[in-house]
Amino acid sequence: MKVAIIGLGSVGSAVATAIKNTGLVHEMVLFDRDAVRSQAAAADLGHAAAFSFDVKITAANSYREIRGSEIVVIAAGANQKPGQTRTDLLSANANVIRDIIPRVMANTDPKTIKIIIVTNPLDVMVMLARDLSGLPSARVIGTGTMLDSARLRTILARALDVSPMSINAYVLGEHGDSSVVNWESACVGAIPLNDFCRTTKIPLSQTTRRTIEYRVHNAAYEIINGRGATWDGIGAAVNDLLRCIINDEKRILTVSTCAPKTNLAMSMPTIVGAAGAVRVLTPHLAPTESKALHASSRIIKKNYNNI
Repeated sequence: MKVAIIGLGSVGSAVATAIKNTGLVHEMVLFDRDAVRSQAAAADLGHAAAFSFDVKITAANSYREIRGSEIVVIAAGANQKPGQTRTDLLSANANVIRDIIPRVMANTDPKTIKIIIVTNPLDVMVMLARDLSGLPSARVIGTGTMLDSARLRTILARALDVSPMSINAYVLGEHGDSSVVNWESACVGAIPLNDFCRTTKIPLSQTTRRTIEYRVHNAAYEIINGRGATWDGIGAAVNDLLRCIINDEKRILTVSTCAPKTNLAMSMPTIVGAAGAVRVLTPHLAPTESKALHASSRIIKKNYNNI
C-alpha cells in the first residue's frame, strides 16, 4: 500500500507519524510545496526505522511523485489560530482544495484512488473535493466527527468509570460548532446509556450532559489556545480511518461523505471498508437532536454556497 500525504504542517506531520508507526503501509510520499520541509520531514521520520517499521518514505514537491498512491490524505491549508472558527478558513482553504484536487487526479488512478480530507472546514471541503474530482462519494472521505466522537467517548468514559472502548456514542453533523451529540443512541457495551446509569447508580443529569457537550464542542479551541494547533488527535483519527480501509474492517465510523441525493456532506455513522464509505446509517434521534442535525446541515449547505 502506497499512501501520499499532501501538506506537512503540524497536522500532516502527525498523520505521517501515526501511519508510519503502525506498519500499515509499505511506502509513503510526503508532499509539500516547500521542498526543504518535505525533505526534512522524510529524513526525520525515516530515521525512526531503526525503532519501528521500515517504511519507504519519499519527499516530494512535485505531484508526479504521488503516482501509484492508492490513498491520498489532504492535510494542506490554513489551520485555526486562537480566536478563529473552522468557518473562518473557508475561502482560503477552498482555493487550496481547488488547486490540489486536479493535480491529484492527474497523477493517480481514478478507478481506484481514495481521497481522505482533513482540511477545514471539513464538510465543505469534502463536497468541493468530490465535485472537483468526479469520484464516487464513497471514495472522497472526510475524517468528519471521528475526533469529536472520540472526545465524547473519552469524557463520558471518565464520568462512568469504564474504558472509552466500551462506549458507543457519536457526534453527528458538521465537524464544527453546530455538531450534535447523539445521546439517544448512546450505549455502554450493549446497554443503553440511561439503563447503564440506573444500574450503576452513576447519575448523568442534563446539567452534566450539557457540560460534556460544551467540553466536546470547545476541546479544539482549548487545545489551540494552549499549544497553537491540534495534531495528535487528528493524526490518530486519520490512522484509524486508514486502517479500516486497508484491512477492509467494515467498522462504523462517523466520517463525512456526500449523500447521493443531496450532495451534502456531514458526519453520520458509516460503514467503512476497502471500497471506502460504503453505507451511511441513520441512528435513533431524539426530536431535539433531529432538529439540531437539520440545522447543522443547513449551515454546511450555506457555507458551501458561499464558495
